[in-house]
Amino acid sequence: MRVGLALVAVPALAQTGPVATLPAAQSLPDELALALKKKQPLIVMVSLEGCVFCRQARQSHLSPMHKAGTVIVQVDMRNNQSVLDFAGKLTTHDQLTRLWKVSITPTLLFFGPGGKEVAERMEGAYLPDFYGPYLEERMAQGRKSV
Repeated sequence: MRVGLALVAVPALAQTGPVATLPAAQSLPDELALALKKKQPLIVMVSLEGCVFCRQARQSHLSPMHKAGTVIVQVDMRNNQSVLDFAGKLTTHDQLTRLWKVSITPTLLFFGPGGKEVAERMEGAYLPDFYGPYLEERMAQGRKSV
């Protein structure tokens, strides 16, 4: 039985290294304008501190996309960090997640002109082999609206 436990622990140790991060949302109107200028939807990742599936999504897909130029910001559930909403009003990350009725993390939202959602949300964890194709499908849906 100890051998089985040791084998399970090895992959966890292999995942050490730099933690992928995304910029925190600060001004949704400005971040949306930047995305639209690039002819793409704004991706907002709703995350929760300590969420393993959020970390995996950032590490495997979202951080590399962000580094390649896709406009992606993170909104943290249960976080009182200030942010300007799409109407230009000051609110908090947590209040946005409640307004958007997000209850599962990670959730990806895709926003287009006027701060309207332009693709189906990606809610929760997906099998790793399917996350990328589903994400690209949502991006294609969103690009048609911008």
